[in-house]
Amino acid sequence: MTDSSSLPASARAVVVGAGIVGSSLAYHLARLGWRDLVLIDKGPLPNPGGSTGHASNFIFPVDHSKEMTQLTADSVRQYKEWDVFTESGGIEVARTEERMQELQRRMSSAKAWGIEGCEIITPARVKELVPYIEESVIVGGFYTPGVGIVDSLRFGTIAREKAQELGALQVFANTEVLGIDVEGGRVTGIRTSKGDIATDMIVVCCGVWAPKVARMAGASIPLTPAVHQMIDVGPVPHFKDTKGVIEFPIVRDMDTNMYERQDGSGLEVGSYAHRAILHDPEDIPSNEEAALSPTELPFTQEDFEKQMEDALELIPEVLNDESVGIKYAINGLLSLTPDGLPLLGETPEVKGLWSAAAVWVKEGPGVGRAMAEWMTHGESEIDLQSSDIARFYECQKSRTNIRARAAEGFNKTYGIVHPSEQWESNRGVRLSPFYEREKALGAVFYEAAAWERPHWYQSNEKLLEEFGDRINMREAEWESRWWSPIINAEHLAMRERAAMFDLTAFCIFDVIGPGALACVQTVSTRQMDVGHGKVVYTPVLSPSGTFKSDLTVMRLGDEHFRVVTGGAHGMADLKWYSDHAAAGTTVIDLTSAWTTLGIWGPRSRDILASLTRDDVSHTGFPFGTCRTIELDSLRVLASRISYVGELGWELYVPIEQGAKLWDLVWEAGQAHGIAPAGIGVYGTTGRLEKCYRAFGFELDADFTVVEAGMAPPKVKGADFIGKEAHLRHREADPAAVLCTLTVDDHTSKSGQKRYMLGREPILAKDGSRLVDAHGRGSYVTSAGAGPSIGKHILMAYLPPENANVGEELLVEYLGEQYPVTVQCNDATAVFDPENARVRA
Repeated sequence: MTDSSSLPASARAVVVGAGIVGSSLAYHLARLGWRDLVLIDKGPLPNPGGSTGHASNFIFPVDHSKEMTQLTADSVRQYKEWDVFTESGGIEVARTEERMQELQRRMSSAKAWGIEGCEIITPARVKELVPYIEESVIVGGFYTPGVGIVDSLRFGTIAREKAQELGALQVFANTEVLGIDVEGGRVTGIRTSKGDIATDMIVVCCGVWAPKVARMAGASIPLTPAVHQMIDVGPVPHFKDTKGVIEFPIVRDMDTNMYERQDGSGLEVGSYAHRAILHDPEDIPSNEEAALSPTELPFTQEDFEKQMEDALELIPEVLNDESVGIKYAINGLLSLTPDGLPLLGETPEVKGLWSAAAVWVKEGPGVGRAMAEWMTHGESEIDLQSSDIARFYECQKSRTNIRARAAEGFNKTYGIVHPSEQWESNRGVRLSPFYEREKALGAVFYEAAAWERPHWYQSNEKLLEEFGDRINMREAEWESRWWSPIINAEHLAMRERAAMFDLTAFCIFDVIGPGALACVQTVSTRQMDVGHGKVVYTPVLSPSGTFKSDLTVMRLGDEHFRVVTGGAHGMADLKWYSDHAAAGTTVIDLTSAWTTLGIWGPRSRDILASLTRDDVSHTGFPFGTCRTIELDSLRVLASRISYVGELGWELYVPIEQGAKLWDLVWEAGQAHGIAPAGIGVYGTTGRLEKCYRAFGFELDADFTVVEAGMAPPKVKGADFIGKEAHLRHREADPAAVLCTLTVDDHTSKSGQKRYMLGREPILAKDGSRLVDAHGRGSYVTSAGAGPSIGKHILMAYLPPENANVGEELLVEYLGEQYPVTVQCNDATAVFDPENARVRA
């Protein structure tokens, strides 16, 4: 129900958008004790005119992303709880053998994330389940019995009513946002067509209109409205005796980027295969101007002709029937982002302005609950780090980038997307000062935080002959895609001599001022009150003691600390430190001001010593310290740490001096056999041989410092975020243990050797899932070659009873199971376990 009274003068929070996300969020905030909430929408209720009202409302629970699978599973639970979910089952069908391999990969994801009942089925079995399909067109399918449809509008109505019953919410339809007031970087109020409300909390949940509303506050919600075409045909004779909305499984025709699903007496056909049709929020018609609703635009038949041919081929019994006509056809608008993920959390530009945008029906209630928890407790039960709106750099928020990436990603909605697949659009945006040198050496560039970063160098192909049989050559196309054996050769060159790495993609920011020490102490788990020139690696924890990030901090002065973190999560880390900066503390982003060159290997000291008069001996420059040294004509901040387990340094200079630094190190290194090496070594092979954990892989909000094997011998006296929880974790037995495993035999049934890439389920020897006491299944967090030990390395959290050195288990990869053995059940490395090399 909507409120007939006038708008209140003030509110604890105003939620903009009464679709599935906004209504769900309002309810969950109310459930968590919030009062004086206001929910507004410029459209009528119960269907305000956004995508909630027209989006195809089916849910397939399996995704390769753990985060999206968890949000979907929680949404399904909520839909069922309120009796708006109808289970129908669903089948993703394959027309090619390549797609069947992808369906086996989906089967592995289902096992990894605990989605039960899934199976690979034959064309004949597909025909049994969906009698009107032409089975000769397909080669198999992936059946998920838990697929179903939801009444999303009804769910939204129930959510609003329940929040109103708690006395927590007022709802105002036909109320348009006209402006947002901001003072001192914080929201102070919202102006609407029915009056103004003073508030310090606004949540933008209005989907395709979200960028327009955010801009009123000077913030960015980087998405674009995009068309998804769908038609509804009928009446279908095959469905004439149907008693409900759906009785047959929903079909996803994956190779044509389409779906077909029963809708009562009709059949709905939808497509993600047509050209990308993008719009701007300002161009969306109003409710008064729209023929149906603002997000149900006129159907463009010419864009659907090829899709109709594909649908006719798969469902000829229905679509070739002349008695079946088109009942409904639209160009429906939905939200697309530059990386295909939602936009959740407080905007980095404006305090108190939150985003819950680019969320589909399948994860709507899960997002509503998670956002309410985040706003209430400072974190959510489901880790939302991949969806954090703070993840983007300024250049990634441009209209050009948003539209280019959205257009490229649209046709991959049902695509076979490799875990390492690179974007093709809008490349070359951020170039390091080493870029031209790297290009001349045949660098193969991957993108990281919009930087072009070498993954390997074709000029190192000669190393393949040098290292010969020590280099494994992958046979299968899937594992060989976005990979080269040159990576392993560069790794061995580093281990034997030295290698140099472009680390410009690091995110670098300084914390300075009288409150600097208090800030870094509060955010960092490790002791930050250290001497000048000390470098401290530290986990960053959430309030519940799980991982928010991990990074290094250099103390450069009494009131000066430099934070260096990974590029992918850097902007979120910057926001986290800024959010916890006390008065008198300044957090300054220096990412584009400094460049970083890494040099590691047993000869790295010799190379550095040839360029400087400074003492770089182990005694003169101990591990875990930093200081400014002179390399020829440059003054360089050198930090002696290592992410690859070798003697060496990170070298920092102002970005305009980077090319000179590269030339100095490169020329000095020639006499010592230096090789340029890519992130394939830095991020995978070198890291995994040392069993170093990585954020977003081993380290996330699902696991604790203790479970990750990273608990320090003692806890610092100073308080820090997550300390109370961390102390509890130290007293309890861990529910899981992070282990390092190696693959014993790579031979598949075909005789071809296969190599895991990550996210595969770890199983007991009898093939059953391993599940810990908290219900978390074991899966591969990281996978890659260990060229120095001649083994393929996997990392995985295991239940304590299975976390035994020498324990034999299985890993499932593309439908087959391979033997693995636990090598380490703590942070001990499988290569150089004494760390003699890094501390040489």
